[in-house]
Amino acid sequence: MTDDLRPRVPGGHDEQRSTGMRVRREVLGDAHVDAAIASTSDFTADFQDYITRTGWGDVWSRPGLDRQTRSAITLAMLATLGHEEELAMHVRAALRIGLTPAQIKEILLQVAVYAGVPAANTAFRIAQPIVDAASANTNVVES
Repeated sequence: MTDDLRPRVPGGHDEQRSTGMRVRREVLGDAHVDAAIASTSDFTADFQDYITRTGWGDVWSRPGLDRQTRSAITLAMLATLGHEEELAMHVRAALRIGLTPAQIKEILLQVAVYAGVPAANTAFRIAQPIVDAASANTNVVES
């Protein structure tokens, strides 16, 4: 599948989009990004373009924090906010870019202290099978 998200925003966003797609693929993996693009519709195309350009092309591409730090912050925020589907995706991404299960555990313990035990409990429940599968050298990190 092509990386064309049928952008509708006028102007010079080609470099942002290209950088964003590269970073998005490096962090989330080709399989995830290909599935997101394949499911893009006329209704969601502008949103996909927006997150590729701004989230991945601007923020995740900035030099101020490394990807592992950005990933740790993302895990903490998603767990805190209860965004379970996104949390699972970003646990996979964290492992993919080099965070260890021990580091993910520490991030979720930090969530327990500052966001509450229920949020951390849910996050541990979501992360456990992903970490277990990755530790067993399965292909779960790629999905």
